[in-house]
Amino acid sequence: MRIGLLGTGPWARMAHAPALSEHAGLDFVGVWGRRPEAAKEVADLHGTRAYDEVDALLADVDAVAVALPPGVQADLAARAARAGCHLLLDKPVATTVEQARAVVDAVETAQVASVVFFTARFLTEPAAWIAEQATTGGWFTARAQWLGSVFTTDSPFADSPWRREKGALWDVGPHALSVLMPVLGDVRRVAAAAPGPGDTVHLVLDHTGGASSTLTLSLTAPPPAAGSAVELRGESGVTLLPDSAEGAVPALLRAADELLESARTAHPHPCDAAFGLRVTEVLTEAETLLNGAAD
Repeated sequence: MRIGLLGTGPWARMAHAPALSEHAGLDFVGVWGRRPEAAKEVADLHGTRAYDEVDALLADVDAVAVALPPGVQADLAARAARAGCHLLLDKPVATTVEQARAVVDAVETAQVASVVFFTARFLTEPAAWIAEQATTGGWFTARAQWLGSVFTTDSPFADSPWRREKGALWDVGPHALSVLMPVLGDVRRVAAAAPGPGDTVHLVLDHTGGASSTLTLSLTAPPPAAGSAVELRGESGVTLLPDSAEGAVPALLRAADELLESARTAHPHPCDAAFGLRVTEVLTEAETLLNGAAD
C-alpha cells in the first residue's frame, strides 16, 4: 500500500516517519507539512519525497498517516477520505463533535478504512489485557490515572499550542477512554467533572455495562509522580493494566498492520473513526461540565 505522511512535528519525526519507513507492507511515498522546509527535512531523513501541495500527495497514495493537531487533522482527514485514501489517524480525531462527525461521514461515504492510534490498543501486552478483561466482564468499578509531566519538564510537546489550550483532558483523556470503554462499555454519561492543579481534571463516568469509573488526567504532574495506571475491580477480583516497554514505533507498526487488514477485508476496526467520534463526544461532555465548574 502506498502511504503518505501529513505532519512534520516531534511526533511525526519520532514515531510516524520511522514506522512508515520500516513497515514491509507500506511504500512510504512522501511527506507534506505546513512548513515546506520541515517536510523536506523529514523526507530526506527517510529517503522519500517532500510535497508542497497536500492534494498532490493524496493523488499519489492509497492511504495517509496523520500527525497533526486535531483541528488540522480533522479537516485534512475528511479531505483525504474524499480522495479515496485510507486513514491512520492520531488521537483525538478532533476536539469538536462537528469536525469528528465530518471525518466519519467522509469515511463512510468513500468506504475507506480508518484506524485511530490509541497507543495502548496497539501495544502487545496492554492490548491482550484489554481483550481479556472485556471477555471476563463482571466489573464493578475502575480507576484510571494518566499523569504526564509535559508542562513540567523539557518535553518536545510542551510548546504545542493545542495542548496548551486543551490540556490533559484532550491529550491523555483519549488514552484512558480507549482502555476503559471496550472493557466497561460505552459511557452513558459523564457524572462529574472537576478541575485540579494546573491542567489536571477528575472525571466520574457511568458505563453501559453497569460499572462506574474515575479518571485523573494531567500534563502538569511533578516528574516523580508521572505515569499511567488502570485498575479494575469486580467479580473476578482486582487487575491492573500491564506496563509495556515496546514504545510507539512498534505500536504504530501494528496499527498499520491492522489498517491494511481493515482495508483488505472492508471490516471496520474497533478503533476506527467512529470510535474516535464517540471519544470526542464524551470529552466534549466532560469539557462542558468543567467549563460550568469554572464559571
